[in-house]
Amino acid sequence: MCSHRPACPAADAADREASHVIAAHPDQGWSLLCNGVVLFEDTGLLLPDGSVVAPHRGLVAA
Repeated sequence: MCSHRPACPAADAADREASHVIAAHPDQGWSLLCNGVVLFEDTGLLLPDGSVVAPHRGLVAA
């Protein structure tokens, strides 16, 4: 899906969230990345194959 250079990481790559945002909908809480991944504001992901990655926020320091 990515046509710019350097190409964004693939949807199955560990760094897939580093891809460019091609459609942002902050009012709805999600963004579409150029590798086809839907990134939700809670850090959950919907991959192009329909699989789901649970939210994975880092720990907050007290």
